[in-house]
Amino acid sequence: MADTHSRILMGTIGAAHGIKGEVRITSHTQDPEAIAEYGPLETDRPGLIITIESARLQKNVLIARLKGVRDRNAAELLNGVGLYVDRARLPEIEDEDDFYHADLIGLDARLESGVSIGAVSAIYDHGAGDILEVRDPRSGDTYLYPFTKAVVPTIRIAEGYLVISPPLDADPGEEIPD
Repeated sequence: MADTHSRILMGTIGAAHGIKGEVRITSHTQDPEAIAEYGPLETDRPGLIITIESARLQKNVLIARLKGVRDRNAAELLNGVGLYVDRARLPEIEDEDDFYHADLIGLDARLESGVSIGAVSAIYDHGAGDILEVRDPRSGDTYLYPFTKAVVPTIRIAEGYLVISPPLDADPGEEIPD
């Protein structure tokens, strides 16, 4: 199995769709249907490789037929499986202002004053915009920030940090009055 640091999560298989073995896939690619173009995808289950034979977009989810999956029972067994591609298979980034979300994981999160408030531990997309999770290494607490230009004005991947400008001028850990 490949080093997990060189693998990028491209999507997650969800519920079965219909009775002929199709599945719903939440795609994390910019173009949701592009996940099918990467060929065989590694998974978070040892030895399981998934190939998407066909896919179509239905609202905000991809409906896909997978190689070797022909009935609902087989499709249901795949619910929750993560689909990965080796980082080396992704296109090179040409613009210094572009990056893959995976590049942000582990970056030092600093306030505009330069004070470190933790490290980026996750990025979530629940449909209304991306959210950065920053974990304070001292307390273990996590803080969520909207991933917008106003809140994250500076990203320096090569230097290993990004700048957080907390909304409402609140400091991480400080309770915001009601």
